[in-house]
Amino acid sequence: MTLAPAQRSRTAILAGAKIVIAEVGSYESNMVDIAARAQVSRATVYNHFADKEEMMLSLLESEIMRLVELAKNASSNKDALLVLSREISGDQALRKMTQTDPTDIAAFVTVGAHPLWALVQESLAKIFGLDNSSLVLHWLLGQVASPLTPAESAHQAEQISSAINANN
Repeated sequence: MTLAPAQRSRTAILAGAKIVIAEVGSYESNMVDIAARAQVSRATVYNHFADKEEMMLSLLESEIMRLVELAKNASSNKDALLVLSREISGDQALRKMTQTDPTDIAAFVTVGAHPLWALVQESLAKIFGLDNSSLVLHWLLGQVASPLTPAESAHQAEQISSAINANN
């Protein structure tokens, strides 16, 4: 599937933003550096996003949707848990933000009434079942501040998957 030029630009901007955040954190990131990383003009960035806050929310939504698709495409609950864990624990932008932007991370992991949280909770309920979605959400949120090794991800995914399967 070919993306329209506007969608390609938007995708490049969000990818550039994630790279810049991984390098300097969200607070120190700026639209000029993001535009350079995305290989687009500043005007193109501002055509897509009114400001950095709007771009950050779009990046967060894009990442949530990417993770949801990975989990949906997994062949089992265990594989879905494993891919989510490895993606979150291995995310360099999240790692940098825990070092440089702890207030932003605290706000990010605080479940609230924001529509993106509704999307996360609804998606987890569809993938793992309503009764299991809270367990999965809290397990994943813990990995934002305290990432797991690949071996820990595999072991814990197996344990949680067994608990989920026992509940069903």
